[in-house]
Amino acid sequence: MRILLIGSGGREHALALGLAASPGVTLIAAPGNPGIAEVAELRPVEANNPDAVAALAVEVGADLVVVGPEAPLVAGVADAVRAKGIACFGPTAAAAALEGSKTFAKEVMAAAGVPTGGAVSTTDPGEVAAALDRFGAPYVVKDDGLAAGKGVLVTDDRDAALAHAAACERVVIEEYLAGPEVSLFVVTDGETAVPLLPAQDFKRVGEGDTGLNTGGMGAYAPLPWAPPSLVDDVLARVVHPTLAEMRRRGTPFAGLLYVGLALTRGGPKVIEFNARFGDPESQVVLALLETPLAEVLRAAATGSLAASPPLRWHSGAAVTVVIASAGYPSSSRSGDVISGASGAGFIHAGTARAAGGELVTAGGRVLSVTATGADLSAARDAAYALVGLVDHRESRLTMIHLSRSGCRRERDRDAARKRDSPGSIGS
Repeated sequence: MRILLIGSGGREHALALGLAASPGVTLIAAPGNPGIAEVAELRPVEANNPDAVAALAVEVGADLVVVGPEAPLVAGVADAVRAKGIACFGPTAAAAALEGSKTFAKEVMAAAGVPTGGAVSTTDPGEVAAALDRFGAPYVVKDDGLAAGKGVLVTDDRDAALAHAAACERVVIEEYLAGPEVSLFVVTDGETAVPLLPAQDFKRVGEGDTGLNTGGMGAYAPLPWAPPSLVDDVLARVVHPTLAEMRRRGTPFAGLLYVGLALTRGGPKVIEFNARFGDPESQVVLALLETPLAEVLRAAATGSLAASPPLRWHSGAAVTVVIASAGYPSSSRSGDVISGASGAGFIHAGTARAAGGELVTAGGRVLSVTATGADLSAARDAAYALVGLVDHRESRLTMIHLSRSGCRRERDRDAARKRDSPGSIGS
């Protein structure tokens, strides 16, 4: 099977590793990155151009196209590929609006009866102020459109909330959901839904869940503290109603439905939907998947998930730690030489090759250093052993602190409870 993978980040490198390891797969990636180049043939492409991607899929004789990032999906890349008669893993542009517009996602949740927080979508400053007063602090302010994971502000500072809202063309003010966060990936062909292992990531850049939001500074799986019924509950109360509502609207969702959850005192509630694998959660979830990834994605793309056998998983745990460039997330610096990042466990996100062949930084999040172990502590220790091999001038290193029961990050109004929670992130 010839597979064309679209994208160039850490998520795509994680996908590339899984696809390339699947029996009988020839992998082509576009545009890819230096890490992906070790397991795939790289081809240039403008990833957000549907016609260009579809033409490349025809040129390379792809049997399956896997679209990694959200922007190409929202732009309609999957639609263009399918129009050429080629199977594609990824939702249509209409279905990808679940991520492309937070307003649309909230409308779908409301229609489907999905548990979520209250929200106000507006372009009016007066309505913004009223919504902030209605929901109270902590204030949750989201850009309605795509923002690479950095369009969300959670703050107790009302002036900062107003300023963030003013910078958005359309803004969504949401009720704060208190409780630990969970990321659940669900592979679906629009009818059948197959959940992957739940994971937890760390969005804030600072120690103790503080500082600016990022695209994600680290992640781990599985979640030993999560309720045993969590996945079944989310499938029944969130995933299947959402897929049914999307079918009712004439825009069935097929691909990867990312369900971002807060485990509140009233049960799991949806923080957000995404239309693709999460980054960096993909790095840990896919590291534990034993079933060949290509088989799973092809079944979803061809509508045959119901006939697929149950997924198989490796025992143990996985942890990934992000190394980011100086100044991230406010800015990033390119061109710094990186050494020591070779071999298994180094997933490339923002890297490039300099004219002389050196590996250099080329973005905010540079590497996702990923390891597995018998348990979370062993996986963390193995990940940090790999981090210690990397020489990245003026880098930012995240710190994932694990208690004996595992990592946790709390979303709670009580600051003391945050301080005392068993998981935190630092830099």
